[in-house]
Amino acid sequence: MAATIQYYGTGKRKTAVARVFLRPGQGAFKINKQELDQYFRNASLVGTARSALVVTDTSTKFDVTCNVRGGGKAGQADAVRHGVSRALLGYNAELRLKLKEAGFLTRDSRIKERKKYGQPGARKRFQFSKR
Repeated sequence: MAATIQYYGTGKRKTAVARVFLRPGQGAFKINKQELDQYFRNASLVGTARSALVVTDTSTKFDVTCNVRGGGKAGQADAVRHGVSRALLGYNAELRLKLKEAGFLTRDSRIKERKKYGQPGARKRFQFSKR
């Protein structure tokens, strides 16, 4: 039994986490067992998820399988892109320069700020009354 070649990458954005598997193939892209166009109905999100493969000219070399959970659709699309970028490094470390220039390897650490005690929100304050 021959072991299948597979590259793995974890991508994160906000609270979304994507587990991405790249296998040699013709370019099929599945997220949570659905086709990419069915999962992300917005064309810009589809472009975001595919962008790492497009930048490195490997969109027809791999079949991509992703498991994504948490966050919204936009955060999930960015998480998928981050995971694909990391998996591509496992395939070929020379792609690092292209991916780094495009900014796909940097984990976007912006998350929702916590609500502070004694206040209605993270930054909002109760109205001040002098008298």
